[in-house]
Amino acid sequence: MLIALTAIDKPGALELRKANREAHVAYLKASGVVQQAGPFLSNTGEMCGSLIILDVEDMEAAQAFAAGDPYGKAGLFESVELRHWNRVIG
Repeated sequence: MLIALTAIDKPGALELRKANREAHVAYLKASGVVQQAGPFLSNTGEMCGSLIILDVEDMEAAQAFAAGDPYGKAGLFESVELRHWNRVIG
């Protein structure tokens, strides 16, 4: 099941993002469930959120993934949303 995880950073949290980026990327790579991932960018080109496409068994697995993300544990996100996603192209 494909799940789109979208997360928006808290305002002014760029330094918190940078401080936890290495752990976050390592977590994504080690998970075995990330299909695609990358940051959202502000109009000035600064990272300000995340889009991660997960391939998991069920929504509970997606929720567990989100709960284990170092960014989430660090309190980076203002909001996190998990939605079923259907790949049509690609």
